[in-house]
Amino acid sequence: MQQAGSGNDGELPYRYEVEIVHLLASPLHRYEGRPGDGPRPVPTGAPDEVRQSIQLRAHLGIVGDRHFGHAAHRSASVTVMAVESVEHVERILGLEASLDPYATRRNILLRGIDVDLLKKARFSLDSGQGAVEFQGHRPANPCAWMDVMLAPGAHQALRGRGGVRCEPLSSGTVAVGRAVLRSSIALETNGAVLF
Repeated sequence: MQQAGSGNDGELPYRYEVEIVHLLASPLHRYEGRPGDGPRPVPTGAPDEVRQSIQLRAHLGIVGDRHFGHAAHRSASVTVMAVESVEHVERILGLEASLDPYATRRNILLRGIDVDLLKKARFSLDSGQGAVEFQGHRPANPCAWMDVMLAPGAHQALRGRGGVRCEPLSSGTVAVGRAVLRSSIALETNGAVLF
C-alpha cells in the first residue's frame, strides 16, 4: 500500500505495509560445492539459523551470519527476497506441496512488494523496534542449488525473482511480523497485505 511520505522521511517518500515472513542468519555457508552432493550439515550445537528477529549492524551485516564484517561482502551482506517469488515457483512448476522458503537461504523474506525492484534503491524496514535502513545493490541471482533444494526447474523459474543483495546503512533489529517498508522509489505491490 503506497501512501504519501511524511516530512521526516523525505529521502524515503514511499511507504508500504509489508510482512516479514522469514528471517535467517547462518554462521555457515551450507550450499558449497556441487549441488548433487547436498548441503553441508548444521554442526552439532550450532545456533538455530531460523530466527524470530535479527540484529543488524551498519556496514557489517547480520550479527551471527557468515558474511558479518567481511569486507568482500560489505555491499551484499544481507539478502532480501519476496516470498511471492517462492510461491511463483510453486505455480510455474505445478507443485501441489508448498516449498520451504528457507531453502532459498535468503536472510529476509517479505510479503507485499516486488523486492526485485529494490536494486540500487535505498529503503528501510521497521518492524516496531525502529527503522533499519538499507542500500540495495545488485540482484541475488538464483543458482543451481535451487533445483536441488526447492524443486527441479526452480533455478530457471526464479530468474529475475531471486531478490536483492543489500548493505545495512544503520544498526537495529528486524523481527518477523508486520512491518513498514519505506523506499526511495515507487514499488509494485504483490497483492493485498492483510493487517
